Amino acid sequence: MDPMTLLLVVLLFVILLWAISTYNTLVRERLHVKEGWSAVQVQLQRRGSLIPNLVETVRGYAGHERQTLDSVIEARDRVQNAARPADAAIASNALTQTLRSLFALAEAYPNLKANQHFQNLQEQLADTEDKISYARNYYNSRVVSYNGLVQMVPSSYIAKVGNFPESEFFEASEEGRDEVGVTFG
Repeated sequence: MDPMTLLLVVLLFVILLWAISTYNTLVRERLHVKEGWSAVQVQLQRRGSLIPNLVETVRGYAGHERQTLDSVIEARDRVQNAARPADAAIASNALTQTLRSLFALAEAYPNLKANQHFQNLQEQLADTEDKISYARNYYNSRVVSYNGLVQMVPSSYIAKVGNFPESEFFEASEEGRDEVGVTFG
């Protein structure tokens, strides 16, 4: 084999190794994105399971405030039914706003604010909000890493051939960036 042919074979072999390595890296990063989204969904589900208990507790003290309570449940259902990160972010922001209304409503009922079950639920909700924030940050950092590979040359060529689309971020709206107020007296 002449030196030019050998050089060409070695070069093709190096390119093939690079392509395989890049493809595997894209697969690994896509799996990290899926793992991150799963963590967000777990925390959203946890928050969703706390809300009916919170609503029932408030209903015992402020049952005539049906519209606010129904709004919270409807917002919770939209979060749980969201299929994409962008949809979940929009629904989560709406839920945050309705929870603010619920806690504002609770301010008008001193016996509710003093209720141990209500206080426990609000502490769990605050803890869950922290976990959602952490999971969202982890997910978004994985999306940055993955999308970087999908967009940057030369890995973008492998991403295009291998059908690796960009992932969506889980973003809070401007009004949803403030924490839900869940502390009382």
